[in-house]
Amino acid sequence: MPQYQPSKETSKLDAFLGLDNKALLKVAEKLELKVMIEEMESSTSIDDVPAVFICPISLEPMQEPVTLCTGQTYERSNILKWFSLGHRTCPITMQELWDDDDGSNSLTPNNTLSHLILTWFCHKYITMKKKLEDVQGRVLELLDTLKKVKGQARVRALKELHKLVESHVQARKSVVENNGVALVSKLLGPFTSHAVGSEAIGIIVNLDLSSELKRDLVNPAKVSLLVDIMNEGTIETKMNCAKLIQILLMEGKSGIENYEIVSSLSLLVGLLRLIRDKKHPNGVLIGLKLLKSICSSYESVRSSVVSIGTIPQLIELLPNWNNECLEIALHVLDLLSTIPEGILALKQCPKIVPNVVKLLMRVSEDCTQFALSILLAIYKIAPEECASQAVEAGLAPKLLLVIQSGCNPVLKQKSSEFLKMCSLNYSTNILISKCMLTTTIQ
Repeated sequence: MPQYQPSKETSKLDAFLGLDNKALLKVAEKLELKVMIEEMESSTSIDDVPAVFICPISLEPMQEPVTLCTGQTYERSNILKWFSLGHRTCPITMQELWDDDDGSNSLTPNNTLSHLILTWFCHKYITMKKKLEDVQGRVLELLDTLKKVKGQARVRALKELHKLVESHVQARKSVVENNGVALVSKLLGPFTSHAVGSEAIGIIVNLDLSSELKRDLVNPAKVSLLVDIMNEGTIETKMNCAKLIQILLMEGKSGIENYEIVSSLSLLVGLLRLIRDKKHPNGVLIGLKLLKSICSSYESVRSSVVSIGTIPQLIELLPNWNNECLEIALHVLDLLSTIPEGILALKQCPKIVPNVVKLLMRVSEDCTQFALSILLAIYKIAPEECASQAVEAGLAPKLLLVIQSGCNPVLKQKSSEFLKMCSLNYSTNILISKCMLTTTIQ
C-alpha cells in the first residue's frame, strides 16, 4: 500500500468528513491499512464499514481498489485471481473486457476511493486506540479505588469495573495483568454483602483464572457466599454463580473441597430453580450443563439430586426445551437412572414411558441413546407395565428405524434386544397391527 499523501482534492474530502489530515498522516506513515484492520478486528468488531469500501468478490474491505472499464471497482488481488481463472468478464455486469488478453491492463487504480478507505480506517483506528487507552486507564483507577473504599463506594466501583470487563477485551487483560483478579477475589468472604459479592462474581467469571486463584475461590467461606448469592440474586447473578462453580469444578474434580461444593443441598436447590426459570433460556442451559457436570463427576451426589425432586421436574419441563437443553436433560436423567432411587422416581412420573418413547429418533443419536437407556432402567423394575406402555406408544416402529439407520452398533444391539423383550407378551399379528408396519418391514 503506498504511503498516505493527501492531495488538494482529498484534503477537501477530509475537511468535509471532519478529519484531521495531520493526525491521519502520522498514523498512515507508521502502519499499513492491513495492519490497522487486523488490529481493529482483534480488539473490537468492525460492523459499520461503508458498503462502497467492500469488494464485491471477497465482501471484505478493499486495500488496493481498482476500477474496470465497466465502472465497477474491486480489490486488485481478487479481480486478478478472477482473471487467472480464465474469465474475461466483469464479475458484476458480466460484460466482456476487450482491451487485452489477461485483463490486467483493464485495471485503473481508484486513488480517490483508496484515500477515502485509508482515511476512514485511520479515523476509526485513532478512535479505537483512544478508547482502549481510556479503558485501560479507568481500569487502573478502579482497581486503585477498590483498595481504599468500602460500602456503597465499593459497590459503585465494582459495578463500573463489571461493565468494563464484560464489554472490553482490553479491560479484562488489564485486570489480569495488574493483579486485579486476586484483589477482587479477596473481597469475597463470610461478611461480604450480596451487593459486593454479586458484582465481584460477575467480574471474576469473565476473567482467565490461574489454578492458584481457583483453589483460593474453593475456600469454604467463599463457596458459602457463592451458594447464598445463587439462591437470592438476580437471574444474571445466578447464571454467573453457576458459571463460576462450573469453572471451579474443572480444577481438580476429585478434590474433597469440590465434593463439599456439589453436595450442598442449598446449591442443588438453587440450581434447580435456575433450570425451572422458563423466562431465561440461557439460564436454563447454564444450569443444565452444571447439573450434568455434577451428576457425571460425583456419583455419590446423585442421591441428593434425586431427593430434591429433580426427576419429576425435569420430566415436566422436557416439552418446553430446545434440542440442546433436551439432550442435556436426558443425559442427566440417564445418569440418575443408574441408582435405585432414580429408577423409582422415574417410574413414578405420570406417562413417563410414552413421553420417553416419543424422544426416540427425534433429536440426535445421543438423545436416542439416553432415552433408550432410561426405558431399559424402568423395564428392569416393571417389565410388563413398561413393555405394554412402550408398545402402545409406538416403540416398535421407532426401534426398527434405529436398527435400520446408520447409528452405532451398540445402540442398534440395545434396540434389538429391547424390542425382543417388549414383544414377548404379544403374538406376531397383534404386534404388527399395533405398530402399523408395512408389508416389507413385516
